[in-house]
Amino acid sequence: MRPPGRPKGEYRSAQREGTPVSLPLEPARLPADSPFGATAVAADLRAVRERVPLVHNVTNLVVMQQTANALLAVGASPIMAHAEEELDELLAYAGALVLNIGTLDTQWIGAMERALAAARDRALPVVLDPVGAGASRLRTETALQLLERGGVTILRANASEILALAGAAGATRGVDSTESPVAAREAARDLAVRYGCAVVVSGAIDHCLDRTREVRVHNGVAMMARITGMGCTASALCGAFGAVQRDALRAAVDAMAVMGVAGELALAAARGPGTMAASFFDALHHLDFAELERRLRVDEPA
Repeated sequence: MRPPGRPKGEYRSAQREGTPVSLPLEPARLPADSPFGATAVAADLRAVRERVPLVHNVTNLVVMQQTANALLAVGASPIMAHAEEELDELLAYAGALVLNIGTLDTQWIGAMERALAAARDRALPVVLDPVGAGASRLRTETALQLLERGGVTILRANASEILALAGAAGATRGVDSTESPVAAREAARDLAVRYGCAVVVSGAIDHCLDRTREVRVHNGVAMMARITGMGCTASALCGAFGAVQRDALRAAVDAMAVMGVAGELALAAARGPGTMAASFFDALHHLDFAELERRLRVDEPA
C-alpha cells in the first residue's frame, strides 16, 4: 500500500519514463563474503527457493494480490487469511507471519492479535508493517499494542511511522513519509532495543538496525515510489527471508537488498509504472548471485 518514497534527488540524473535511472552517488559496498554481502544474500535467496516457506499474511486489501505475487516470484508460498476461526490451524504450517495494518478495522485487529499470539507460541518470525502510524490514533495505538504483546521480530516502516511509534515529533501525510530515514535512525534504535526486534527504515537508503548493528542498503530506483504496495511488498519479503534466516537483521537486509536490486533490473525493461510493476516480478523470479554481486551496495556505518 505504501511506496518506499525514494526521492528523485538521490539519483544522478532526472528520471524520464522508460529511461533507466543512474545509481546513487558514491555507492557503498561490503565484501561479497561478509554476513550482509552478496554471497550471504544469495545463499538466503537460494534457501527460500529450495524450502518454499509458507508466509502467512494478515494484510491489507489493497496489496493482497501484489504481495502474494511477489512472494511467489521470489520462491515462497503465500497465504492471505484473516478469519480468526482458522488462524491457529493455518499458522501450524507457516514459516513466518506478516501483519500489515493498511486497511484497518476492529475485525482485522482481533485477527492480528490472535495470529500474533499463535505465532509467538510457535516461535515463528513475525513482521509488522505499521502502515500510516501517526496518521490516526487507531493506527498508532494498534501498532504499539501489537509491539507490546511481544513476538515481533522485524518492524518495517517509513521514517514518519518510526518517529510516530517512538513518540517523536514526526507526522505522517496519509501513508507517505514526511521525514527522512536519517532523522528516524535513533528512533529506530530505541524501538529495536525496547521491543527486541530488527527495524527497517525504508527510503532512498534503507536503514536496517537491531540493538547493536546497522546496515544500509543503497539499492533501488525512484520509479518504485510510483507503484502502490511496494513498501508492503518489502514487508512480505521480510517474512519470506525471516522464515529461512533466523538472524532477523540479516533477514531484513536480505529483503531490502533483493527488493532494491530487482527494482533496478525492472526499470531497465520498463516504460513506466505499469510495465515496471510487471518487470519487478520477473526480476524477482530471475534474480541470481551474478546480479547481486554486480549491483548490491550495502555498508555498515561506523
